[in-house]
Amino acid sequence: MKNSLTGGLVILNEMKDKLPPSEKKIATFILDQPHEAIHCTATQLGELSSTSSAAVIRLCKSLGLKGLQELKLRISGDLQKKPEVRYRDIQPGEASDSIVEKMTNNSLQAIKETTELVDYHSLSKAVEVLKVAEKIHFFGVGASGIIAQDAQQKFLRMNKATTAFTDLHNAAMNIANVTERDIVFGISFSGETYETAKIMEIAKSKGAKTISLTRYGQSAVTAFADISLFISASREIPAPFRSGATSSRLAQLHMIDILFVNLVTNQWDEASDYFNEITDVMDLLKGTAARPKSSKTAKP
Repeated sequence: MKNSLTGGLVILNEMKDKLPPSEKKIATFILDQPHEAIHCTATQLGELSSTSSAAVIRLCKSLGLKGLQELKLRISGDLQKKPEVRYRDIQPGEASDSIVEKMTNNSLQAIKETTELVDYHSLSKAVEVLKVAEKIHFFGVGASGIIAQDAQQKFLRMNKATTAFTDLHNAAMNIANVTERDIVFGISFSGETYETAKIMEIAKSKGAKTISLTRYGQSAVTAFADISLFISASREIPAPFRSGATSSRLAQLHMIDILFVNLVTNQWDEASDYFNEITDVMDLLKGTAARPKSSKTAKP
C-alpha cells in the first residue's frame, strides 16, 4: 500500500533558504540524497551532513513537522510518485505553443505542490471558525488583494457578512470594531507584507480570530494568525520572464476554493437554501433585463 503522506521534498525546498546554517546543511543533504536519507536515524543524518542529531531535531521543528519520522514518511511518499515535469521559465521570444505548454505545466505543478502542503487539522479549524463567524474581513495588498476580492465574492454566497480591502487605512477603519465573533483573513504571498501583518496584529489585539494564507513557513503575517494556511512557492524567484507569480496566484485561488467548498459541504442544507435564493434573485434580474421597456402612449 502506498504511503499517503507526501510533500517532504516540497517543504524542504520551500524552507531551505530560511534555515540556520546547520539545518540548511541537513536539508541540502536530504534533497540531494533522499533515498539514503529515509533510512537514516537522526544521529546518522547528523554525521552524514557534518552536523548533529540535535540539529536534525531542530530542522524538523523548523519545518513545522512532528519529528523525523513524519519527514521521512513524507519523503518516502514523494519518492513513490511518478516523475513530474519540473517548472520551466519562459524565455524571451519564446513561441506561443511553448508558452502554452510551460504555463499549463507550471500552474498544475503549483496546485499539486500546494495540495501536498495542506494541513488537514488547520483546514478543519478554519472551516469551524468560518462557519460560526459573524463577519469575515479579507485583506491583501497588490495581487493578494485580488485573491481577497475573490474570497469575498465566494463567501457572500454563504450568506456571510464579508468585506475585502486592499488599502491599509480603509481596512483599519473597517476592523476598528471587530469582536471575538469576527474573522480577519490576511493574504500575503511572501508573508512579510507590512500592511497585512499590521492588520492581523490589530485584529488579534482586539480579540478577533485571525487566519493567514501565505507561502510555507513562519513569517510576519503568520505570527499573528490563529490558523495558518499555506501555498507552495519554491519556484517563486523574481526575474524577467519568470512565470512563478502567475502560478502562486493560482495556488492562492485554489486554497480559497478548497476552504470554501469545505465550508459548503459542512453546511450543505443551509448552503443549498442560500444558493437557491441567489438563483431566484438572479432569475428575477434576468427577467428584468429581458423585459422590453414600456412605451408611453397618449391618453385617449
